[in-house]
Amino acid sequence: MLFEILSLIISAVAGVLAGFLLLRFWMQALRVRPPMSFAHSIFQLTDWIVKPIRRIVPGFLGFDWASVVAAWLVAVLASVFLLLLANQFAWPWVFLLAFHKLVQWAIFGLMGLLILEVIFSFVNPHAPLAPLVSALNAPFLAPIRRIIPAIGGFDFSVLVAFIILQVLERGLARLLAYLSIILM
Repeated sequence: MLFEILSLIISAVAGVLAGFLLLRFWMQALRVRPPMSFAHSIFQLTDWIVKPIRRIVPGFLGFDWASVVAAWLVAVLASVFLLLLANQFAWPWVFLLAFHKLVQWAIFGLMGLLILEVIFSFVNPHAPLAPLVSALNAPFLAPIRRIIPAIGGFDFSVLVAFIILQVLERGLARLLAYLSIILM
C-alpha cells in the first residue's frame, strides 16, 4: 500500500514537471506566442532546471534542447526512485524506464492538448488559450485534415490523431514489456 502511494506521488510530481518542460520545448519549437501570464508561469516553473542545463546544452537548430534534457533527467530521477522502491534497481532498467516515461509523457501531453482543443471548440472557441492550443496541435492535425476533410461540419481529425497517439502509446507499452522479458 505504501509502495503504491509513494509511486503515485513520484509519478504525478515527475509527470507534471516533465509535462511543463515538454510544453516549454514545444511552444518554443513552434514559436507560438502564448498569453503572457501563461508563458510567464511556464517559464517560472521550469527556469530553475532549464537555465543551468542550458549552460551545458545550448539550443541547436532553433530548438531548446535544455528543456528536453531536463525532462529526461526528471524521468531518470523518477525511474531511480521507482525502481528503488520496487527493489529492482539496475541501470539498464533506469534508462529504459526513463525513455519510456519521457515518450509516454509526450504522448499524454499531446492527448491532453487534443482534448483541450475539443473542449474549446464546443465551449468557447474564442477563449484566450484557444489559439495557443490550436497552434500547438496544428503540426499533428494538418496532415490528417488533408486526408480526412471536415464532413458535414464535423472535424474528425482530432479523433483520428487521438487514436493514432493511443496506438503509439500501447505499442510503446508492448515494446517495454517485450524488452523486459528479454532483459530478465
